[in-house]
Amino acid sequence: MVMPIASEIYEKVQILPNNFQYQVLSFVRALEALAEEGTLGKDLLKFAGTIPPEDLEVMKETIEAGCGQVDLNEW
Repeated sequence: MVMPIASEIYEKVQILPNNFQYQVLSFVRALEALAEEGTLGKDLLKFAGTIPPEDLEVMKETIEAGCGQVDLNEW
C-alpha cells in the first residue's frame, strides 16, 4: 500500500535527530513562503489578448534574434 506523502514525511522526520528536524522545518517553511508568492493563472486570464498584435510581433522578432547568442564576457 502506498503511504500518503505527508504521513511518510512525518514517519521519516521522526527518526531524524532534532537538528535535522529543524532543518526540515526550515525547508518546509521556505517552500510554504514560495508557494504563497505569485498569482494564480486564472487571475491572469483577464489580461489575455490585451497586448497589441504589433507589439507581439516585435517581441517575437526580438526573442528570435537574441536566442542562441552567447556573450562570453557577460560574467
